[in-house]
Amino acid sequence: MEQQFIPNGLTASTEKGKVTWQTPSNIALVKYWGKREPQLPENTSISFTLSNCHTTTSLSFEKKQTPSDDFVFEVIFEGEKKEAFKPKIQTFFKRVATYLPFLKDYEFVIESSNSFPHSSGIASSASGMSAIALCLMSLEKELNPTLTETYFYQKASFLARLGSGSACRSVKGELVVWGNHPEIQESSDLYGVEFTDVVDSVFKNYQDTILLIDKGEKQVSSTVGHGLMHGHPFAPQRFAQAQENITNIKQIFAQGAIDDFIQLVESEALTLHAMMMTSQPYFILMKPNTLEVINKIWEFRNGTGSKVCFTLDAGANVHVLYPEHEKESVQQFITNELAVYCKNGEFIHDQVGMGAKKIEK
Repeated sequence: MEQQFIPNGLTASTEKGKVTWQTPSNIALVKYWGKREPQLPENTSISFTLSNCHTTTSLSFEKKQTPSDDFVFEVIFEGEKKEAFKPKIQTFFKRVATYLPFLKDYEFVIESSNSFPHSSGIASSASGMSAIALCLMSLEKELNPTLTETYFYQKASFLARLGSGSACRSVKGELVVWGNHPEIQESSDLYGVEFTDVVDSVFKNYQDTILLIDKGEKQVSSTVGHGLMHGHPFAPQRFAQAQENITNIKQIFAQGAIDDFIQLVESEALTLHAMMMTSQPYFILMKPNTLEVINKIWEFRNGTGSKVCFTLDAGANVHVLYPEHEKESVQQFITNELAVYCKNGEFIHDQVGMGAKKIEK
């Protein structure tokens, strides 16, 4: 199947140029946790594509004066050269070289910036790696103008996955499925696909406020975390549960069953953390304020009948999810009662977005 992404021939040539893409972060509702080589998911996941939390990346490219067998590139993040970022991109280039045979023909400068603080604990690898993948696909499109739009985005998602698994869900919006599932048409382990089944209006333009509980380095990297699922005593049950939850959330979206949505999404978040707490070695990724916020959300929901709920990534920060018609009341609640638990009172209001966009000159 991967063979389809190896170019048959690049008919055009280009000496130099520059392309810019803005790509969003995403938040999984049914979580992917556990992978096999090369960057393939052990279970299907589905995510909301976000809007305000995004990465903007420019790729400048120029044909090498002297041919070499090396990848030649510089990385500039928010105006500063970043040698520390180079090993990850070097690994990415090695993984994708078969599919982008022109990589060693050019010298690249990758300039990137985030709309959110890099150290905020918001997953930036999803938006960052998908942005690089889209920039490289724009170069391939220059070298092969016959590429179809469908192929362009499918391959961009495929490449992004090889940089960071969840990055394959940041190419499109509003809902993206990654991982083969019998009930999701055209779903694949190789790339993300847009969820095109019926979605009730209550789930349109859904809101997500990210509470920055802890802005430090993650206690355990996602790569290490996924690795801990190998031989995990509960892994088979977890993978089966996730597959079943994809079936369930498909029904939930169709029926507008928001109470069932709340139960499923919160259960998924807590299950992710339960897997980390029961691995060897084990980790507790939540902080005391994470638990305070969760309890406050439950109290508010019980007291007001609000449809607010939470989800978590593999860290301490809390994503507060709520329908658009509750925007004013929930954001007031966040300001009045939840901000105090955030580092320096910081949070980011976001909402479901439409995916990546090319920034024209």
